[in-house]
Amino acid sequence: MIDLSLPADALTASLVDVPSPSGGETRLADEVESMMRNQSHLTVERDGDAVMARTDVGAAQRVVIAGHLDTVPVADNLPSRREGDKLYGCGTSDMKSGLAVMLRLAATVTAPRHDITWLFYDNEETDAAHNGLGRVLRNDPQWLKADLAVLMEPTANRVEAGCQGTLRVLVVATGKRAHSARSWLGNNAIHAAGEVLTRLSHYEARRVMIDGCEYREGLNAVRIEGGVSGNVVPDRCTIAVNHRFAPDRTEAEALAHVQELLSPFECVLTDSAPAAPPRLGEPAAADFLAAIGGAPTAKLGWTDVARFASLGIPAVNFGPGDPNLAHTREEYVELPLIGECERMLRGYLTG
Repeated sequence: MIDLSLPADALTASLVDVPSPSGGETRLADEVESMMRNQSHLTVERDGDAVMARTDVGAAQRVVIAGHLDTVPVADNLPSRREGDKLYGCGTSDMKSGLAVMLRLAATVTAPRHDITWLFYDNEETDAAHNGLGRVLRNDPQWLKADLAVLMEPTANRVEAGCQGTLRVLVVATGKRAHSARSWLGNNAIHAAGEVLTRLSHYEARRVMIDGCEYREGLNAVRIEGGVSGNVVPDRCTIAVNHRFAPDRTEAEALAHVQELLSPFECVLTDSAPAAPPRLGEPAAADFLAAIGGAPTAKLGWTDVARFASLGIPAVNFGPGDPNLAHTREEYVELPLIGECERMLRGYLTG
């Protein structure tokens, strides 16, 4: 069992050492549920591998503080190891250091100035269709009801506002199959796909300013598949393309942009999630910014702030990890940032 009385750095290491790749969060969810049910001031519920714990002090406002339990697949970086002020291991930055902060605050902030809903959920690091927060929204939307949401995504203790949208398409290049010894009788689909790669490599991504935050877009090939055999001219090649788009575009507008850029190649949509505007002028968001301090920046990446935005709830990203280290083999967290994050959030929650 994970010891909730551990200091934040040791608690983070304990969480990291429980492997929880997307789809494999049950053991960690069991541990979190057990810890939360031992806190008499919290009401606890569970949906699959998502755990909710909330206070009910009768405050005028409620804040949701949410963090995902899962990590990307382990890359020979478990168990965790400590080197000086750095803790290495899968999920250290994204986002088990944030989970450690959540757990410690959930156990010790018993009289908050705002009521708090602590949400620990599964399957964030995979396709949006499997997202545990999305499942909770379908099964019991009251879990997400709040005046503000804080996602404990890695931000190095800076407020990152909104998020990019993301979509993936399969771009299809076709040809005519033939024997490679008589290639002039065919039409090579892999060669035809070169036109797609050329357009992508010359693409100039937009930079969009919203509420003083700059959102940088991106359009990239992330996988290519084609070929039949070593002696066959292929008649089909597919390129998976990922588009990250700013909050001033809807999903439909972003897809139309990709289709127009890559026409006449067929673009088959495989996954999509909306962007979220920063909404920093909302009173609850402004109150959080005032308590945390510092200048907010744009979130470059998709996070579940978008789900709260779709419900009309302002949401921000704030956590101790470094976003530039997320998903890397060398992932680590600066240990002093964990304690700093806890102090900053405690100040906000207690006033």
